[in-house]
Amino acid sequence: MRAIRGMDWLMWAAASLAIALGGTQARAQKPEEKPAQKQAPMTEPGESSSKRPLEEGETRITPGEAKVPVQPKYDPLRAEKDVEVGQHYMRIHQYDAAIDRFKDAIDARPTYALPYKLLGEAQEKRKFYRAAIESYESYLEIFPHAGDAGKVRKRIEKLKGELEKRRR
Repeated sequence: MRAIRGMDWLMWAAASLAIALGGTQARAQKPEEKPAQKQAPMTEPGESSSKRPLEEGETRITPGEAKVPVQPKYDPLRAEKDVEVGQHYMRIHQYDAAIDRFKDAIDARPTYALPYKLLGEAQEKRKFYRAAIESYESYLEIFPHAGDAGKVRKRIEKLKGELEKRRR
């Protein structure tokens, strides 16, 4: 009798257990599979997608449909997390990464004012003054009665002054 090693031992143990429990064979059973939905072949760019009629249960895939975003457009929880991560990047002076995260937060929740203000701060640190002005103005547009609205307006004026200096 040869020595039982590795997977052979595992198979032997599974078969022995199955026999001991009353079965005659240990066999892995495949889970039930759902019938696959038929799909029509993809159409080439410029090609008519109505070359042949669709059969029942069949869908037509176009090349543009392959680029569907994985995450939903409006996602408040993701926006909160993106803001938190962006603030972390601001603390460690990684302003480009912070800008990306604040933009992600805005994409996830466009009516959330805080990422606009924080985006403006990060853009100001990187000396992207025009973009910072736009971000601050968006912040004030969404949240006109913010407690710091006066400070934000002063920042906008300061940045406009900086832009004037650059033009000279």
